[in-house]
Amino acid sequence: MINSKEILETIRMIQDECLDIRTTTMGISLLDCGAEHLVSTGEQIEKEYGIPIINKRVSVTPIAIMAGISGGDPVKYALALEKAAQTIGVNFIGGYSALVQKGFAAGDLELINSIPRALAETEHICSSVNIGSTKAGINMDAVKIMGQKVKEAAELTKDNDCIAAGKLVVFCNAPEDNPFMAGAFHGVSEPDCVINVGVSGPGVVRSAISKHPDYSVNEIAELIKKTAFKITRMGQLVGVEASRRLGVDFGIVDLSLAPTPAVGDSVAHILEEIGLEQCGGAGTTACLAMLNDAVKKGGVMASSSVGGLSGAFIPVSEDAGMIDAARSGALTIEKLEAMTAVCSVGLDMIVIPGDTSAEVISGIIADEAAIGMVNCKTTAVRVIPAIGKNIGDELEFGGLLGSGPVMKVNTKSPAQFINRGGKIPAPMHSLKN
Repeated sequence: MINSKEILETIRMIQDECLDIRTTTMGISLLDCGAEHLVSTGEQIEKEYGIPIINKRVSVTPIAIMAGISGGDPVKYALALEKAAQTIGVNFIGGYSALVQKGFAAGDLELINSIPRALAETEHICSSVNIGSTKAGINMDAVKIMGQKVKEAAELTKDNDCIAAGKLVVFCNAPEDNPFMAGAFHGVSEPDCVINVGVSGPGVVRSAISKHPDYSVNEIAELIKKTAFKITRMGQLVGVEASRRLGVDFGIVDLSLAPTPAVGDSVAHILEEIGLEQCGGAGTTACLAMLNDAVKKGGVMASSSVGGLSGAFIPVSEDAGMIDAARSGALTIEKLEAMTAVCSVGLDMIVIPGDTSAEVISGIIADEAAIGMVNCKTTAVRVIPAIGKNIGDELEFGGLLGSGPVMKVNTKSPAQFINRGGKIPAPMHSLKN
C-alpha cells in the first residue's frame, strides 16, 4: 500500500530531480498492427497520475523479414512507417532492422544496403542490425558492411548534422524486448502486441548519494538499490496501467538509468558524486560497475517482469556530464570501451571525425561486439561521423539526442583484418545445451 509520504517523495523526485518515464514503447507484429491509441493513452496517464512520459514509441517486426517475403525496395516500408508515425503521433518507430549474426537470409542484404537512404529520407525511423551473439559468434562480413553504412548514413545527412547515423545502432546480443531507440524492434518470439516501459532517473540517484557524503562504498550500493526500487516502481505502475487501457500484454520494465541532456539528469554526475573528480578518470569503470549492478538488484524487486537492456546507460551526447568530460579530454573512446564491459549497452551516441574510414568504424564495431560475445551481454555501437568536422568541433542534434564534441579516434587501419570476412567463432562457453 502506497502511503502519503511515498506519494510526496515521488512528487518531489519528479519536480526537483528529473524523474520521468523515458518511454512507453508498443511492440507490434506487422501481421497485426494496432498502435493508434498509444499516444493518447500515454497522455491520459500523464495527466491522471502526474507522471511525465517523455516519449511514446513503436517497435515493429524486423523489416528484413518482411522484405525477404515481398521483395522490392525495402525503403517503401520505411516510408510507410514514417507515414504511420506521423499519423499516430509517436516520437520514433524502431524495427528497420536485420538479424544477421548467423548469416544473411533473404531480404537481409537488401535492407542493410538501403539503411542510409531510408534514414535520410525519414524523420522518425530508427534502424538496428545485430551482427553477433554469444551463441553464433560475430559475422565479420556484416561488420564490414555496417562500417560502410554508418559512413554512408552520415554522408547523406551531412547538411543536417549527420543525423541519420544517430538513428542507426549495431548490436551484439540484441534483446527482443528493448523499449529504447535506436535499437528497439519487436522480436519474433514476442506476442502480437505488447507494452514495454523504460524509466529514467539519474538525477534521483545523484540526489540520494549527495545527502550521504560519509557513506562507505557498500553503503552507497545499498542506497542505490533502494532508490532504483522507487524509480522502477513508477515504471511498473505506468506499464500495467497502459496495458490495461490499451488491452494488450504488459511486457517488461527496463531497469534503467537513462540520462538526458538536461542539467541534473546525468549518469556521469552520479559517478562524480560517488567520488570521481570527473567521469573518465581512474576509478570510473569500477564506479559504473557498482552502479549498474545496484540498479538491477534494486529494480528487479519493483517489477513483476523485467527485461530489455537494464542498468546504467552512457550515451555521450545525451548526458550532460559525459559531454563535459568529453570536451575536457577526461573521457576518451578507449575509456568508454572499457566502461561498456560493465554498463548496459556500449559505445553510444559518440561523435567521431568525419574522415574516419569505414574500416576503422568496422573495427570499432568488431571490438565492441567481442566484449558482448565473450561476456554474454548486450553491446552496441552508435557512432556519428561528423562529415566535414574535426576533433573539437561539435554536432547539435537537439532534443533527446543532445549534442556532442568530435572525439579523437585511433586511425591505425584494421583494413586487412576487416576485409578477410568470414566469422569469429562463438566462444567455448556458448556450448550450454
